[in-house]
Amino acid sequence: MTIAETIRTKLEAAFAPQSLTVKDESSLHHGHAGAHADGETHFRVTIVSPMFDGLSRIDRHRRVHELLDAELKGRVHALALTLLTPDEAAKRM
Repeated sequence: MTIAETIRTKLEAAFAPQSLTVKDESSLHHGHAGAHADGETHFRVTIVSPMFDGLSRIDRHRRVHELLDAELKGRVHALALTLLTPDEAAKRM
């Protein structure tokens, strides 16, 4: 299983998202600090989940970071997060 697949599986199980995007942006960071020749080091994740209702932005990020602790301590160097409730996502449309 790739790191992207692992991230997706964990996030789906924990947050039951209405929408989830996991994008590997490692190729954009070739030669930068933390980059690995085989990629899978830099990710952009967008989650829309009702489970974020009532949580501050910081608390949302903490929950995702706790869930992905092993990946962040391993190969993942950067994780850009957009974490929205369904209402917040609808307002962005």
